[in-house]
Amino acid sequence: MSSSAREAILAAAKRTAQARGYGGLNFRDLADEVGIKAASIYHHFPSKAELGVAVARRYWEDTAAQLEAMLAETADPVRCLRRYPEVFRKALENNNRMCLCSFMSAEVDDLPDAVKQEVQTFADVNVAWLSKLLVAARLVSARKSEQRARAIFAAVAGAQLMARSRSNISLYDSLIDSYRAAGLLPA
Repeated sequence: MSSSAREAILAAAKRTAQARGYGGLNFRDLADEVGIKAASIYHHFPSKAELGVAVARRYWEDTAAQLEAMLAETADPVRCLRRYPEVFRKALENNNRMCLCSFMSAEVDDLPDAVKQEVQTFADVNVAWLSKLLVAARLVSARKSEQRARAIFAAVAGAQLMARSRSNISLYDSLIDSYRAAGLLPA
């Protein structure tokens, strides 16, 4: 199987997991979406757990790269913190999908340990990035930055969940605005 087929499988798995979570990953459905035989998926992903690991790892790696690119575009950490919610908004803009790792976090009891680790890494990457920018922006001390970063991450992920449950992206925007007004995020 070509690497382009592997990439197509990962892309289809990402879309599926953002809409239906880890539990919604089904090799037969993915094969239909990609246009291959279900048995062909096993060539690259011998199990659902290995597919889950690969798609969650790719997701946090892509997010980490996106966050670093945002930081490279501007040296202003406050501006980056203002733009952070855009990362989660994009999933809602794509057929009311969720952040893949947020969705999988809700399924933590049913995830294989290796998938759990990748999902937790996603949160760790976001919290570390936010913490670094909060300190650089002098919004909090280094000692308090991780706590504030976790609060921001949880609030933004929660806003996405509420907006998705109502299929209402304007609710997401309203919640983000309220976080800014309350001082959780820079205005």
